[in-house]
Amino acid sequence: MKLFLSTDFEGTSGIVAWEQIIEGNAEYEQGRRLLTNEVNAVIAGALEVGVTDFVVNDAHHAMRNLHPQDLLGRATLITGRHKPFYMMEGLDASFDGICFVSYHGSIGAEHAILSHTYNPGAIWEVRINGEIVGESGINALVAAHYQVPIIFISGDEATAREAGTIAPQAEKIIVKQSLGRFAAAHVHPEVACELLQVGARRAVEQLSKMRYPDFTLPVELEITFQVADMAEMATWIRGVERSAPRTVKIASSNLLDLYRTFVILVTLTRSLVDR
Repeated sequence: MKLFLSTDFEGTSGIVAWEQIIEGNAEYEQGRRLLTNEVNAVIAGALEVGVTDFVVNDAHHAMRNLHPQDLLGRATLITGRHKPFYMMEGLDASFDGICFVSYHGSIGAEHAILSHTYNPGAIWEVRINGEIVGESGINALVAAHYQVPIIFISGDEATAREAGTIAPQAEKIIVKQSLGRFAAAHVHPEVACELLQVGARRAVEQLSKMRYPDFTLPVELEITFQVADMAEMATWIRGVERSAPRTVKIASSNLLDLYRTFVILVTLTRSLVDR
């Protein structure tokens, strides 16, 4: 069996601040250790029930948060920025299941730690077929294209709740309770890893019952930006239509093309964000 792990960072137990998850800050190395331990706990649980191949896509910020030599299962690691398929780089139809590790809630979600949707400096809200989604919902487009089930998701309670619509059968492990955007009550990291390991094992054991995400076609993806200039820039991409001063929409029955256009828009609008 073969698993694809898309790893974020904000959903890790012990993480509440950007300084813990952005390279170059004093607290970053501690955050990196916490994340690596959680990723390895998921791999360890899957190893116990016969998974032999792992591909880990480091999908947070500069996307070089994990050290390849530290991963269990002799996992293949995908790192580095500007990947064509961003958080889902490396996925294809050869995988048996997908794990979203250390994910977080969407921008605007109530009580969601470090909440955002891809680019906190540009995106105010994203909807798929009228429903507000976070990163798990957007990434589910790629899972649906390749018909691979999302079997495991970890993070806070907002993460688990949002994933319910795109992966209702997935194992959802909550490792902290968000008290706000920058505060949380954390399960002890050792306990968190125990929960993750058991959850991953259970997810693989239930894999035959899992179903890949199902979207009504054509899918309409609607993005509302922080400012109108970003929406204007987005319309430079063929097929992107403006539906409101700060909002654009894309519609397609090809879910992979839809996701890739979204990635292009995220990358393009970063140039208007004053960092």
